[in-house]
Amino acid sequence: MAGVLNIHKFPLLRSVHGSPKTPRKSFPIIRATSETPTSSTSTSVTAPPNFEPPKPKRFAVRPDKTWDIIGASLALFFRLGTGVFVNGYSVSFVSKDAIPPDQYSLEVSGYKVKETSKLGPRPEKPIEIYEFEGCPFCRKVREIVAVLDLDVLFYPCPQNGPTFRPKVVQMGGKKQFPYMVDPNTGTAMYESDDIIKYLVQKYGDGSIPFMLSLGLLTTLTEGFAMIGRMGKGSSYTPSKLPPKPVELWAYEGSPFCKIVREVLVELELPHIFRSCARGSPKRQILFEKTGHFQAPYIEDPNTGVQMFESAEIVEYLKATYASS
Repeated sequence: MAGVLNIHKFPLLRSVHGSPKTPRKSFPIIRATSETPTSSTSTSVTAPPNFEPPKPKRFAVRPDKTWDIIGASLALFFRLGTGVFVNGYSVSFVSKDAIPPDQYSLEVSGYKVKETSKLGPRPEKPIEIYEFEGCPFCRKVREIVAVLDLDVLFYPCPQNGPTFRPKVVQMGGKKQFPYMVDPNTGTAMYESDDIIKYLVQKYGDGSIPFMLSLGLLTTLTEGFAMIGRMGKGSSYTPSKLPPKPVELWAYEGSPFCKIVREVLVELELPHIFRSCARGSPKRQILFEKTGHFQAPYIEDPNTGVQMFESAEIVEYLKATYASS
């Protein structure tokens, strides 16, 4: 690996310290108390020469990515759309004049779509989750992140990844995924079902979505959901790890977002995930930032690049961060 992140210089990348609080009885709580084992520094990166971000094209699939998108779309069938909508999602059709032009909304047959949702308390700092794409248990947690509309700092842990897999072992004592750290409460834990219970109790209304409450059936359908992308987002590709995480606006239920996340995981690139499923107020935030809403969208503070379009984002990430 060309470079390893200097975790002590980047405040979001850390173990959790502090005096322990009384654990809830409904799930086990682990405390992350070890120092992160790293002595290397991150590698500076630059955008590819003469790089120009593409113009966004709504609902367009680049011909060479057709089968990738079809394969990633199979998850929508097996998971019945879980991860597409925020908790409490509702929709109504209103006249075009009912929603101002400076507010995000879809337009259908001369009407605008008004979308609402019900959000719980918002964490002050992003939840930190160590996981990888090719894991059905990790997918369960990513789905609840979309439902609760949480911002998450993802630390990818692909097979043979040299940075964050060892960190999880040091922090929690096991090479097991997903592993969650909540810097807002000092709580850390393994086990996808326990993480889901914790997140809905802390940042939701306490109820677990039906498709995430079916035990073994949930796990099986999560596995079936990955058939179309078997092996993608699971194995490490040697890369240059940058000083700051890439920021990704995306959501679990989108096949376009999926192919970008796979590459971020394979390159072991930490990324701040701005979840923006249907009903998310962050859709309006991105609309105000760019004058357009489309997912995925990335902002790379290491190069200054900001761009839409999944196929081109994949190419950008590989050209910028894969070790030559």
